[in-house]
Amino acid sequence: MKKEEIGRRNFISKTAIGVIGAAGLITSCTDSKSKKEKIQLPELLDQAPDGKPLKAGLIGCGGRGTGAAVNFLDAGPNLEIIALGDVFQDKIDNCRAELKKGRNVEIADENCFLGFDSYQKVIDSGVDIVLLCTPPHFRPVHVEAAINARKHVFMEKPCAVDPVGARSVLVSAKKAESLGLCIVSGTIRRVQKDYMETHRRVVNGEIGEITGANIIRNGTALWVRKRMSEWSDMEYMLRNWVNFCWLSGDHITEQFIHEIDVMNWHLNQNPVKALGWGGRQRRVSGDQYDFFSIEYVYENGMRAHCAARQINGCTNRKYEQINGTKGYADCSGKLYNLEGNEIWKYPHPEEGETNSKWSITNPYVQEHINLVTGIRTGNTVNDAEAQVNSTLVTIMGRISAYTGKDVSWEEMLNSDLYLGPKTYAFGTVPGIPEEIPFAGIENKAI
Repeated sequence: MKKEEIGRRNFISKTAIGVIGAAGLITSCTDSKSKKEKIQLPELLDQAPDGKPLKAGLIGCGGRGTGAAVNFLDAGPNLEIIALGDVFQDKIDNCRAELKKGRNVEIADENCFLGFDSYQKVIDSGVDIVLLCTPPHFRPVHVEAAINARKHVFMEKPCAVDPVGARSVLVSAKKAESLGLCIVSGTIRRVQKDYMETHRRVVNGEIGEITGANIIRNGTALWVRKRMSEWSDMEYMLRNWVNFCWLSGDHITEQFIHEIDVMNWHLNQNPVKALGWGGRQRRVSGDQYDFFSIEYVYENGMRAHCAARQINGCTNRKYEQINGTKGYADCSGKLYNLEGNEIWKYPHPEEGETNSKWSITNPYVQEHINLVTGIRTGNTVNDAEAQVNSTLVTIMGRISAYTGKDVSWEEMLNSDLYLGPKTYAFGTVPGIPEEIPFAGIENKAI
């Protein structure tokens, strides 16, 4: 088969999803509240309640994992990090040093686990909670193992890089719910008070009926690792993981999920179709795009436009705008009427003011406060389904951009697309060339 003939079926395969799930498993969220019933802002604790010691293990000891471990320790009293797991010794060493320096926490040698099976060793080390912070390709397997071992879970975003993985996480989430286990996701805006208050006002009708959205995240390029001569394919890809789709899901999934999750939260439904485009001009390694522009279409014909770019030297902008019949919202804390006049603004406290009810706890800590509170009070928290939906929305946009074809939600529910190898070892990684996806077919000269 000629390369230009390789179409969308390489990205979406329509085999049955069997025991992993059916179309009814992941559904558009429907607001069960009456439109006349006003929702209230839930109480957000600035520290989890005290209780018996809770021991956590960190799986994935890079920068975000180390940060998550510190955030967990800051969430309340009697919290411990007792185990670390990673495939690289230097990551474990750096994490141990940061925990010692920043929080005077020492991790015993016998609780530091190295290798692709280190996640299971951390889970089996006597922990109550696991913090899942590896590259997202590994998240579905790690979530499943943690829930099977009856551990509470913090899972960093995104929860998967492909539809098979996303549906697997949903199955694990349903099992966690039946077992009374807590799962908290790393999509932080839903626990950030200025975003929450804006969402409350939008839901309560202050900008009227929602008619669409405009979501932008334009920023600089992420880091890149130059391949060292002694690195195998696997080591190179893992150390350079944000540049490989099978490990990160591309930046539309790995990073832009924050903004798309805010959109999903407000629109409260999943799109039925995506039409996307994108490309690559500046990236120097990996197989991903520099930019995406996606139109999402909803069942009632409503449309939302989402665009993201990672290129240095360009105008940067991050904006989450929800449009309504009476005005529009800047989801980070402002409402406007149709003439563009500001009609409400989140009352951020003055600098140094600590007792205001509008003070915002660091959302990276707040998510752990909510997790620990759920465990200690027995009021189980489980937001995994929302992250599964947001992850799938980003994946359908990515596939559409890569192929230049419409992609439907139904296809996401039935796709057997799996990215990456099925087994892991340092050495060659066959079948994953460092090639950039091209939409459409080649325009040949006569």
